[in-house]
Amino acid sequence: MAATLVGTQASWAAQPLKIGYSDWPGWVAWQVAIDKGWFKQAGVDVKFEWFDYSASMDAFSAGKIDAVTMTNGDTLVTGAGGGKGVMILLTDYSNGNDMIVGKPGIKSLKDLKGKKVAVEVGLVEHLLLLNGLKKAGLKESDVTLVNAKTNEMPQVLASGDVAAVGAWQPIAGQAIKGAPGSKPLLTSADEPGLIYDVLTVSPASLAAHKAEWQKVVLVWDKVVSYIEDPKTQPDAVKIMAARVGVPADAYMHFLKGTKLLSLSEGKKVMVKADGFKSLYGSSRIADDFNVKNAVYKEAQKIDSYIDPSLTNAAVK
Repeated sequence: MAATLVGTQASWAAQPLKIGYSDWPGWVAWQVAIDKGWFKQAGVDVKFEWFDYSASMDAFSAGKIDAVTMTNGDTLVTGAGGGKGVMILLTDYSNGNDMIVGKPGIKSLKDLKGKKVAVEVGLVEHLLLLNGLKKAGLKESDVTLVNAKTNEMPQVLASGDVAAVGAWQPIAGQAIKGAPGSKPLLTSADEPGLIYDVLTVSPASLAAHKAEWQKVVLVWDKVVSYIEDPKTQPDAVKIMAARVGVPADAYMHFLKGTKLLSLSEGKKVMVKADGFKSLYGSSRIADDFNVKNAVYKEAQKIDSYIDPSLTNAAVK
């Protein structure tokens, strides 16, 4: 019996770390490290599994993978539903890729007063809209929200039934193309830190494999440098574009709407503070939004979702 138990533990320990990732530039960036063999060089056995975004969160909640790439707000949503995770690394923040797109003739957020706006209620574009309305001196009750799936927004905008829609790239771009004369009224570049993208790990995997996760974190800086160095950027973009099946020049456009964060930049964001410049502050705002919009019932303990120690240890 003892021998069997030891054998089982040994084989479990030999399993690679399974990480779910999906189609967002800050997560597709990991493909560079995969293709270049950097995890092997770092001495850590990882297996990246490609998903649609919502399916990746479901797989994480079901314990089928050790970690997942998602937004800070969705980490809280998944955790409130029982799939607890700990954010150990910031990959990026959305810097223009998320947007509220107005139909032709709608020139600003103020023009939305008394009109219909389509968003996927409870998701991040809804939060982006509310934040923008507040800055424009409007309330949520000044517009009529229409709940629609994000991937349907191009058709919703083209129908002319709503004044604006909320979507992220590449869907936002498709919506603009499908309704000539439409334009972004607000983007995530207007509120850096509203949407942070992270690597979230299950507490059990983090406790059992902290040294391995530390190695994964260290690889991230290599990825960011390779993508941002003008000499290696064309190769990096080619790798990323191939992963999602789009031309490299088109992918470059999406990359510009994403602010990749080096470990030293991430370290500054993982400091406790209020507001969007801190992962803690941004997550608190997301938590308030989630409770208010009945995404989940009880406010989450933000500190239990963030572990800055691996990022801090990686920064010299």
